Amino acid sequence: MAGLVKALKLLGDESRLRLLRLLAREELSVGELQEILGMGQSRISMQLAQLKQAGLVELRRSGQRSLYRFNPERELSPPLRDILKRTGQEIAEASSDDDALALILSRRKDTLRAHFDELAGRFGRHYVPGRSWQGLAETLLRILPPMVIADLGAGEGSNALHLSRRAERVIAVDNSERMVAYGRSLARKYKVKNLDYRLGDLEDLPIESSSCHIALFHQSLHHVLHPERAVAEAARILLPGGRVAIVDLMRHRFEQARELYAHVWLGFSQPELLRFLREAGLVTSEITIVHREEEPPHFETLLAVAQKPA
Repeated sequence: MAGLVKALKLLGDESRLRLLRLLAREELSVGELQEILGMGQSRISMQLAQLKQAGLVELRRSGQRSLYRFNPERELSPPLRDILKRTGQEIAEASSDDDALALILSRRKDTLRAHFDELAGRFGRHYVPGRSWQGLAETLLRILPPMVIADLGAGEGSNALHLSRRAERVIAVDNSERMVAYGRSLARKYKVKNLDYRLGDLEDLPIESSSCHIALFHQSLHHVLHPERAVAEAARILLPGGRVAIVDLMRHRFEQARELYAHVWLGFSQPELLRFLREAGLVTSEITIVHREEEPPHFETLLAVAQKPA
């Protein structure tokens, strides 16, 4: 009760309410909060320090950035939950806060998209961490044709083309217009009729629910702002009994990957992937390391396979 009373006293300030409302939806830097709220840095930092001391928010380091978010281990009691819900209805600035947050998130995605637009058609001549034939082969062993396969974060379409040789149909999704254009041109060039290349966001897939047997993330999940949402979307498009296959980097400390390869996340731990899959309602069959690179920084590739209950 004492903790709740302290939290309620803190939320008596409208600016702290606006801060917590934003951080309950998205992790943000002090600079981004300044841009959204139109407040000075010192004021925001002071408010964040108070919320952090009360255990309502936590700080996460991402390279050189410091990101604040609602503490995921803090269980919101009904009064706090109701306060945050009503804040959006009663605080005049809430609507503009929402609009500004949407712009921030859109700009983040534009930055990632621009990186891949520049790489369209050149992937084969440039090193990309974890893109190994060994990792892909391990995945393909678990895919039995004929199936409808969703290649999520398909890039320029090389994997989708290989999958289309045996699949009933391949739906390739990427958020880069140039990547999609290049992938479609390859399909036309090689007269591939069962490859459907679509422009879309992995967190909001342009694919019908319950329409695919396999959803594949091949070294694409670490580019997604909210990987847990992408995995949930993958689960949505699966038929009962369908499977998600994730091939991605094991968590590492090669910070340069953020700038060199536009990585949002420095890989994932096995417990993280397990949590994403379980929260999406999937039953995990295995998570294992399938490849270790011999050259520094010795990237390791994880394979996770999970099934949608029949």
